[in-house]
Amino acid sequence: MNFLEEPFISVVIPAFNEEQNIGFVLTNVHKTLKETNLPYEIIVVNDGSTDRTAEVVKEHNVFLVNHRRNSGKGNALKTGFVMARGKIVVTMDADGSHRPEDIPQLINPLLNGSEVDVVIGSRFNDETGRNSTTKLHLIGNKIINAMIFFLTGKYVSDSQTGFRAFRREILKRLALWSTKFEIESELTVKMLKDGVRVREVPIRCMKRLRGNSKVSSFRDGFEIFKAILKATFCK
Repeated sequence: MNFLEEPFISVVIPAFNEEQNIGFVLTNVHKTLKETNLPYEIIVVNDGSTDRTAEVVKEHNVFLVNHRRNSGKGNALKTGFVMARGKIVVTMDADGSHRPEDIPQLINPLLNGSEVDVVIGSRFNDETGRNSTTKLHLIGNKIINAMIFFLTGKYVSDSQTGFRAFRREILKRLALWSTKFEIESELTVKMLKDGVRVREVPIRCMKRLRGNSKVSSFRDGFEIFKAILKATFCK
């Protein structure tokens, strides 16, 4: 990766205490993007990790941004969006659940014409994706999807996925306020309300490689419901 070259693709990865997983993720993101022959950059936002996440990231030729303290996935993504220079911005998780090999199918609809603005990677198109999360999270996702459909009149099968590709100008249009895991819900609702042209594509999603999830089903679920209502009814 040439830091002086203007990137076409920016990959933004928020990370909090992912020293066991982030190296594997970055190695495979580099490998996949090199095969596209498109100039790219990878931005890792280290969100106040207390382990060796930052040290591992420094070994992988990426832009590293350090938050002094843990401030939440939403804030980490917003920092990455400000830093991103590419025409296409890809977001993915640092825990190894997203397959970097699926990045091309996320970005291809954005390369092949101008009829799509955002591509959402859906985990729920086959049994592999369904097995990547707990039954409780799966039920919660379905309830959230139904709520978003009721409020916007538009349906997405995986409103909570963190694996997405955006035209950068779309991100500039959205005034985002979420600080934590509710960021995906805010993005989804605002895009659907604003008439952003969204397409879903299937992705292969696995369980995180190592360590435990930081998502709390009840605490974060409550924040997600609040975010959906706020994004629907507030400017």
